[in-house]
Amino acid sequence: MDSEKIVDARWLREHRDDAGVILIDTRPARDFHAGHLRGARHFDPFPFHHTDTSERGVAEFGAQLQWIFSALGIGGRETVVFYESESGMRAARGQWALEYAGHPGSRMLDGGLKAAAGEALVTNVEKFAPSDFQLNPRAELLATYPYLLENLGRPDVQIFDVRSDAEYFSERVRAKHGGAIPGAVQQDWTAAIGADGTVKSPADLRAQFEALGLDPANEIVPYCQGGYRAAHAYLALKIAGYPRVKNYLGSWAEWGNRDDLPREHPRRK
Repeated sequence: MDSEKIVDARWLREHRDDAGVILIDTRPARDFHAGHLRGARHFDPFPFHHTDTSERGVAEFGAQLQWIFSALGIGGRETVVFYESESGMRAARGQWALEYAGHPGSRMLDGGLKAAAGEALVTNVEKFAPSDFQLNPRAELLATYPYLLENLGRPDVQIFDVRSDAEYFSERVRAKHGGAIPGAVQQDWTAAIGADGTVKSPADLRAQFEALGLDPANEIVPYCQGGYRAAHAYLALKIAGYPRVKNYLGSWAEWGNRDDLPREHPRRK
């Protein structure tokens, strides 16, 4: 169980004033400016879609991350805590992206502002200096379309579709083609979030994933439309104790817009 990827509201109260803690608010800009945690810096990852996982595309994604994390003043030795209103896909995308970029102290605030309800929100934005963030990409955390194509059908590599049922069953098509990556196991990403907005317990997540047939001995590759919900699934799988997980960055926005990749078309029973 990889509980180090998340921190709770109690941790925040005890450590928020530590010199080595940086808070990153991942909500839309209007929400951040309406009120955020004291000292938080703003980065909404949503505008930064990246759906090309060719060798060149992945290199461009890395360069983008290096620029973003430098602009956020992240050096490499801090504990960086991403948050939003609850344990959502924006904060998870930030956590995964910084971990992929090679930073060992990347975390998500479990439950977000909903869990930290006792914290006063402020509107002033504190100044901070940019940094020279050095990218050290962890290739084992990112799946590309050539990698998936090469490993389709392998029993030790399982593909996990975390889109909505409507997307999976092609009732809502958000790319040139509907369908799913062949052999994918599907469950909506929100199944990993409890009613209180926090990520479910490791035991509950483990039971949920194993009931789907996801084997902890295998490599699991979650995907969605743009790699945001899949980043949340990455986090949930790691918390549940799955040691080998890759986020398919391009997801269906890449796979479903190409004519040269195989698709299957699941139908409701």
